[in-house]
Amino acid sequence: MSSPQIVWLRRDLRMADNPALYHAAQAGPVVAVYVLDDERAKSHAYGGASRWWLHHSLESLSASFAKRHAKIILRRGDEVEELCKVAEEIGAGTIHANRHYEPWWRKAQSELKDRLDLQLYDANYLLPPGAVTTGSGSPYKIYTPFSKATLEQLPPRDALPEPETLSSPDSWPASDALEDWDLLPSRPDWAGGLRDFWTVGEAAAHERLEWWADHVADYDEARNLPSVDKTSQLSPHLHFGEISAVQVWHALKGRRGDGWKTYEKELIWRDYAQNVICQFPAYATQSYREEFDKLEWRDHTGEAAADLKAWQQGRTGYPIVDAGMRQLWQTGWMHNRVRMIAASFLIKHLLIDWRVGEQWFWDTLVDADYGSNGANWQWVAGTGVDSNMFVRIMAPLTQSEKFDAAGYIREYVPELKHLPDSEVHDPAEGRRGRYPEKIIGHKQGRERALAAYKAMKGD
Repeated sequence: MSSPQIVWLRRDLRMADNPALYHAAQAGPVVAVYVLDDERAKSHAYGGASRWWLHHSLESLSASFAKRHAKIILRRGDEVEELCKVAEEIGAGTIHANRHYEPWWRKAQSELKDRLDLQLYDANYLLPPGAVTTGSGSPYKIYTPFSKATLEQLPPRDALPEPETLSSPDSWPASDALEDWDLLPSRPDWAGGLRDFWTVGEAAAHERLEWWADHVADYDEARNLPSVDKTSQLSPHLHFGEISAVQVWHALKGRRGDGWKTYEKELIWRDYAQNVICQFPAYATQSYREEFDKLEWRDHTGEAAADLKAWQQGRTGYPIVDAGMRQLWQTGWMHNRVRMIAASFLIKHLLIDWRVGEQWFWDTLVDADYGSNGANWQWVAGTGVDSNMFVRIMAPLTQSEKFDAAGYIREYVPELKHLPDSEVHDPAEGRRGRYPEKIIGHKQGRERALAAYKAMKGD
């Protein structure tokens, strides 16, 4: 009988189109291993919302394995050491894994190669990061030419089926119990909104994709309207690998119209973010434009602490910002247009370092992704390799009315549900009831941000 084959699971929690699992199953008995290693990721160990999702995703995938009379072995600790221990326990010499590009996982992959036969596969993106290059062979830094070059190289690879069979080893190594990891909140249990909003797992991801196939045609126009449910909401399923970008692309490729073309570019942006962190591994923690190291952000632990807390809790007095922040807390997700508005408000109106916002999103988003989160925050802040200009400051009240967010505001800011569309975007002082006043005026916040930028530039 062939020797056992270890499958190292990370953000690829699916049976179908999982190259590491597919090839391991062809080589011998499969022992799938998931290691919870918080130390290597440091500040980007999974946050609370991601841990909630991870628990349910592992639970769902374990049930799928059980139907095949197989198991997922759970270990906690240093992932390289734990994988080597499992290999020694079962007499395995080969580990199959899908490539991941977060800096802590790239380091772990490098270390494993020195100790075991590590077989790596491309799995989670339309095209492997590094595959799309300029004419001179250099990686792209700017999204638009990267997107055009990616479109020229599509279609992506074909999706792989589930393994026909999963052979079991003679004996199973020891495994932690998922419940002992305490990934679910209990004191207090703040996850009620997440449970109401999401169904987790591979089957749920494909159900959502089926729904999205019927609605993607509306995406180009409706994607900016928070009050309309016309976004795919596939992002956490994609992040945890319950479905692959390749599967999504092939399911939608025959659609015509601007909706699919625009959504395809969103999938390409996801690829782009991974290419960025391959070039700049610290992108989620360091401004690409070094001049911004001189910008005098307000102290979020001192003078700006109350403003930061108001932003986090959705009490800024700007209904569109507060609706988004409350949706985030309740559901672990926020509409993409509102993410930009809320991020811009923190950075520009409150003059708080973008990295503070990145960390809050990291802890509260179920789709918190190292590459995409960093790329999006640096784009809004104007600090990134490809970004909006710092001096272009979003006007939240104008954005709210322009994108018809009235229904969205009434859903997540119930203090204002009695107000008509004409008032709910910017309620007058006597019409706010218990809803707070603005913590800073738009003009005042804008002028303070521009003054800080001017001082940074030395003008």
